Amino acid sequence: RMDKVGDALEEVLSKALSQRTITVGVYEAAKLLNVDPDNVVLCLLAADEDDDRDVALQIHFTLIQAFCCENDINILRVSNPGRLAELLLLETDASPAASEGAEQPPDLHCVLVTNPHSSQWKDPALSQLICFCRESRYMDQWVPVINLPER
Repeated sequence: RMDKVGDALEEVLSKALSQRTITVGVYEAAKLLNVDPDNVVLCLLAADEDDDRDVALQIHFTLIQAFCCENDINILRVSNPGRLAELLLLETDASPAASEGAEQPPDLHCVLVTNPHSSQWKDPALSQLICFCRESRYMDQWVPVINLPER
């Protein structure tokens, strides 16, 4: 079951990248959540063991989680940020904007997927993720942890 959810997440991220409906970075995500929370359909938080000791990052995560819960935004925690980086950076390397700021890697701790059109709700992969999040909340797992499959 978790593999299917991971595959669905990969598909959603791939589509969001191609449609340019993805926001990457804690500060960028916070700005978008402040301005337009109604269009955010999914929030991903990614951290490895080293990040768990970063107090400032943990405070940001707590605030983002609280905001997402208050605004009914589906939220997932990704346990392997390296795989998330592969998925997001492989796609963005092809864009001209990626080469301009290539020295500083992007902050992949928080990723938001927005809903550009109502038709995206018909996306089966996104529907699967939303159902997974809903089922997790029923089991009092407000921020379920997901492991993206290695390729």
